[in-house]
Amino acid sequence: MAAANRSSPVVVGLAGLLLLAGAAAAGRPVRALLVAPLATPLGLSALAFLAWCGISLAWSPLPGLSLRTLSEFLPALLGAYLVARLAPPHLAAVAGPSAWILVATCLYVVADLASGLVIREALGQRVAAFAFNRPLLTMMLLVLPLAALLAARGRRGLAALCLAAFAVAAWRSVSGATVLGLATGALTFCALRWLPARAGIGLAGAALLGALVLSPVEGDLLARAMPDALHQRLAASSTRARVAIARSFGAAVAEDPWRGAGYGTSGRFQDAPVAERLEPDLRVMLAVGHPHNSFLQVWAELGFVGAALAALVLVLALRSLGRWPALARSTALALLAAAGIVAFVEHGAWQAWWTAGVGAAIAWLRALALAGDLAPSASPVAEKP
Repeated sequence: MAAANRSSPVVVGLAGLLLLAGAAAAGRPVRALLVAPLATPLGLSALAFLAWCGISLAWSPLPGLSLRTLSEFLPALLGAYLVARLAPPHLAAVAGPSAWILVATCLYVVADLASGLVIREALGQRVAAFAFNRPLLTMMLLVLPLAALLAARGRRGLAALCLAAFAVAAWRSVSGATVLGLATGALTFCALRWLPARAGIGLAGAALLGALVLSPVEGDLLARAMPDALHQRLAASSTRARVAIARSFGAAVAEDPWRGAGYGTSGRFQDAPVAERLEPDLRVMLAVGHPHNSFLQVWAELGFVGAALAALVLVLALRSLGRWPALARSTALALLAAAGIVAFVEHGAWQAWWTAGVGAAIAWLRALALAGDLAPSASPVAEKP
């Protein structure tokens, strides 16, 4: 990703196919590993959400855009699923090399940023500091479970080095979302590490469900709550524009709250019929490509039904963590918090690079749970879709 920041879907897709071929050649129960989890309540809920995404194409005013978005998202999702299901038993053996690759990547990012991006220029790549935002966000997803797995296997020094190298790279970058995600994940891990399982899961669930429920009114709430002085201090983060975007998409949700405008329509939401029913000053920001809030994007494109299904998937996923070992559970909740806060302020919901990164992170989480002597046959690890 640091060398080519759109490469994660290809890497994860290829890894998934190789893992599938290897599992079949080794005689592993591939059907049980891939199909059985989809028959659980969590798997069925995830499939229902995906089905609603497909059904919404029936009323999408931009069917070409919807299909193109789906054609990018589904292959990345399939590759992520294959990796998350098939890779975990093998990851502990390569945790050390993976950590050194991550550290080296962080050093490369820091060095190139410090040099004014001369390495990117020499390689003929786009010379812009924000070009490292995607690889840094991908590493943010991976560093927490990787460091936890290293620590669980007694390699605390290397785990600390990974976290330190990534923290330096994140701080040196222009990606505020990466810093925010890392800080949120670290604080969540420290806060929940010693709490009872139910309390930790309840707090994390309340925060994530609150973000989902409040996202349609986020813009109005922030417009009332944020003073001009705070906007001026956060000018580099374009907070005024973000509030305006959230207000515009929130108004669109209010105009069509039940079914939404259709999957993938955020790319040209200004051309959707619902936009014509909004006041002129609210239409301008609909042309930005997506609401910079994945929770709000689900509401705008898939309506109340899509949001309810997403909430159900979230609740069932959180419930499945109840029987995980303490370290794996705390790491999973920290990762959910980090990914959730980034999804609340940053990218589009269906971007393939993010989907691939989440799948890789889930694979490392499941490897961590397996390292904690969690028996796959009797645990929610084997059920995670």
